[in-house]
Amino acid sequence: MRQPPSLIIALALVPIVLVLSCKPRILIEKKPASAGDPPGGPRIVPAAEPTPLKSPNIIFVLTDDLSLNLLQFMPHVLKMERNGATFANYFVTDSLCCPSRSSIFTGEFPHNTGVFRNFEPDGGYGGFNAHGNEPNTFAVALQRIGYKTAMLGKYLNGYEPTRNGPAMGWNEWDVGGLGYPEFNYALNENGTVVYHGMKPRDYLTDVLSRAAVKFIQKSQGAPFFIEIATFAPHFPYIPAPRDARAFPGLLAPRTPAFNAAPDANAAKWLITYPPLTKARIDLIDRKFRMRARSVLAIDQMIGNLRAAVAAAGEEKNTYLVFSSDNGIHMGEHRLMPGKLTAFDTDIHVPLVVTGPGVAPAHIINEVVENIDLCATFAELAGAGVPATVDGRSLVPLLRGAQVPEWRTLALIEHHGPPVERMNEDDPDVPARRSGNPPSYEAIRSRDSVYVEYDDGTREYHEYASDPYELRNTFSTLSPGAKASLHAAVDALRICRGTQACWQAARPSKNPERVESPAR
Repeated sequence: MRQPPSLIIALALVPIVLVLSCKPRILIEKKPASAGDPPGGPRIVPAAEPTPLKSPNIIFVLTDDLSLNLLQFMPHVLKMERNGATFANYFVTDSLCCPSRSSIFTGEFPHNTGVFRNFEPDGGYGGFNAHGNEPNTFAVALQRIGYKTAMLGKYLNGYEPTRNGPAMGWNEWDVGGLGYPEFNYALNENGTVVYHGMKPRDYLTDVLSRAAVKFIQKSQGAPFFIEIATFAPHFPYIPAPRDARAFPGLLAPRTPAFNAAPDANAAKWLITYPPLTKARIDLIDRKFRMRARSVLAIDQMIGNLRAAVAAAGEEKNTYLVFSSDNGIHMGEHRLMPGKLTAFDTDIHVPLVVTGPGVAPAHIINEVVENIDLCATFAELAGAGVPATVDGRSLVPLLRGAQVPEWRTLALIEHHGPPVERMNEDDPDVPARRSGNPPSYEAIRSRDSVYVEYDDGTREYHEYASDPYELRNTFSTLSPGAKASLHAAVDALRICRGTQACWQAARPSKNPERVESPAR
């Protein structure tokens, strides 16, 4: 992955952490953020109505590029699965940081947020605000009914803590920009810029953990919402110094898709890749080990959060939600590490929830998306869910209700990065062989995935016979099945609002679509 100059400079210092782990902070300075956003501290929305009685607390841990195959290294998350609900079919609207996070904040698809990439004009922090999204986040809705809210860590790509102030809807704001190296970064802490250096205590995931615990401690007596958005395990996959030697000899998973040759009907962008060399495979293994090491601090943070909640006497009144903005592939389909595809490695991510009324070891198989989180947080808090959201609250599913006629399709929509105008500060610029497909829309059901690429290619996989997405069987479908799939994509790609998107996501309930997408 090609790295921006500012990130390369920071990375040059990373080995010092792993070898010495004792260099003092290179700069400890506090100063106001400069012009770029309205100056000052948090932009608090006045409470328009009283907080509902016995409102629960909500802690949302959002990781960066965490794939399902990393959960095995996270015992606290595995304990969450035993104690709560796991969504087995949770997908993101786009396997790219900023579009996915925009969907989480607003409950809207990228075609409604206007955020398709990590930077302007059609994405990033600037694009998110230019499209009027900031007043429509769940943070504003919760703060309006009296919640104390905290945003800690990564907000949106393009946010710069030295230029931009706190966003609307947050009581506490400790947010960074290019925090991926985990050391030598700046945080905007409620309008003041604080620089961190190279000491082990400056490791960013640990800093966020301490900030979250402190917020829990000072929020007693009022319901709170905390989003802790880690930069880990995003590239460069830097672990905490204490974990730098964990998992010696660990290899990337060798699923049937690993280094697998594309079939004759594979998408045009994929079909020409040669086999991975031993040197590339060795590199993938080293990077996977680093990713596994980097999630250990996240898992420890979850343990710290649970302990803080218990110490505050709020254990039975707090929801803990764990997820990721997107996944990542590492060697599957002959691809080097990347995340922009419609393969399950990229779009299928964890969603685990514990809290009051959530049955232990509960597996939820319904198709859900990150657009559902905004409505879920609002309903849990007792705030109104605006009709503008495209998603649906997951609260009935969390409480074990049988919801008739739940959606059957998830929409994924991705705009391929135009290489000729990539932003030099974009940490997700696709590297050679990492997979940079053309723009596409995809629909994912429990049993299949269908992709329409802008270059005219169509792709279809049924998981019963092709669980690793190795054989594109679109050409074998009947004309009626092809038409049904295309009609479903067409309906979802233009839907707007709860009712319209709910109807489009259940094509079998639409009388105009009489043929299901089958052979």
